[in-house]
Amino acid sequence: MMDRSILKKVEFPQIDEERWRAVVTDSLKGEGDADSLAWQTDDGISMQPLYQRTQGARPLSRGRAAPGWTAVQRIDDPDPARANRQAREDIAQGAKGLSLVLAGAPNAFGFGLPATPEALATALEGISLHNMHLRMDSNPSSRAAVDWLTQLFTERRINPARMTLSFGISPAATFAGTGALRMSIEALEASMPQSFAGFFAMDLPGILLEGDGRVFHNAGASEAQELGIMLASAVSHLRMFEQARQPLVYAAPHIGFSLSVDQDQFLSVAKVRALRRLWARVQETCSIEPTPATIHAETSYRMMTAKDPETNILRTTIAAFAAVVGGADTLSLLPHTVVHGLPDATARRLARNTQLILAGESHLGLVMDPAAGSGGIEKLTGALCEKAWEEFRRIESEGGVLRSLMGGHIQERVLAMRERRQEHVNEGEKTIIGTTLYPADQERPVTTLAAQSPSLAFEAAVKCRPLLAQRIDEAAGGSA
Repeated sequence: MMDRSILKKVEFPQIDEERWRAVVTDSLKGEGDADSLAWQTDDGISMQPLYQRTQGARPLSRGRAAPGWTAVQRIDDPDPARANRQAREDIAQGAKGLSLVLAGAPNAFGFGLPATPEALATALEGISLHNMHLRMDSNPSSRAAVDWLTQLFTERRINPARMTLSFGISPAATFAGTGALRMSIEALEASMPQSFAGFFAMDLPGILLEGDGRVFHNAGASEAQELGIMLASAVSHLRMFEQARQPLVYAAPHIGFSLSVDQDQFLSVAKVRALRRLWARVQETCSIEPTPATIHAETSYRMMTAKDPETNILRTTIAAFAAVVGGADTLSLLPHTVVHGLPDATARRLARNTQLILAGESHLGLVMDPAAGSGGIEKLTGALCEKAWEEFRRIESEGGVLRSLMGGHIQERVLAMRERRQEHVNEGEKTIIGTTLYPADQERPVTTLAAQSPSLAFEAAVKCRPLLAQRIDEAAGGSA
């Protein structure tokens, strides 16, 4: 057995910044010095390789009383019976939440549960939802799905107070992802507060409306653009209730957020943290007693690659780590084969177990906001807040998020950002492991489930240019 007394005798030399820089210069073997490790984000935020600890930084508070986060599995199979078997397996093996991804949702990626009450009932058959988290992805049928689920709760005598809910309704995400709205913007703004009066009357817990940034991220938005759009979406929800003369103090706690996290660990950590600060700032501006933001994170689709898909497991693991360290309340991982089709049981298991390992073996959830005080992360968080606030104000000057989308302003900025990012990849300034760097000599076969993409058609009252998901590797020789 080791003699622990020797640990008390060990003395480590003090390393100052000058010594650190000398070691870095030596390790670069004449190809640069420490300053050559500086980098810049897509939003033009310049970052240095080393920062001092931020003094006096306080951890960002979250709404959860319990430590950790909720591991959520996507239920997106067009076959409701098979989706039910998947959900049962996920829960039996440790998942604590389910995300119902209906057909037509921008994040369904060509699949999704049929948008019918019968499909929802079948997918949830025999599943105890007590102490579970249940969410829906924003889609054209979101409003009707609220009624379908509440009716299902009544029929099965499910007490919503014994679970956490997120109905994920986000008109802006639906409008951007599908390019259409069922009714005019004016009619939507006038009808939404009244149509949700029943929700508030039933005193259902959880999130009703979301500022969902994932569709914008996957279409090419930068971190600040995604944050600014989410903020504008949330403010549009508040404005609807204000115009209906309903107290904002009751509406604000039912507004949540969904965002994407990718393999850029530091940026993803800072993005989640920045969202908390920004939402607190909005509430203070609206004279609302600030409540912590409720944040759902999902790993990025645009970062996934078709070639050497096993490298996606590394990407989603880094992204999941960043989401948890940043303070996400719930988290979903896209299976590593998602770009090839509907993921099978093996891919779903790997996605699920990644979260279980991060929780049960790495114990990531035991410390609240572990990045607090980190000089680099605090700098990045603050800079993202400022850049996102600029984007938010720009959208507000364009008439709000829905009118900005209708006018094509948001799309123009997002697509311009995507174009610049692709140029960096094409010119070799950014590399993609397994695609542009260290490509596999021979691709292994990928197994997915047989499934037909459901058709979705509805009469549109308003149209805009849709923002479709595009992976970064597609312009670099990646194909599915």
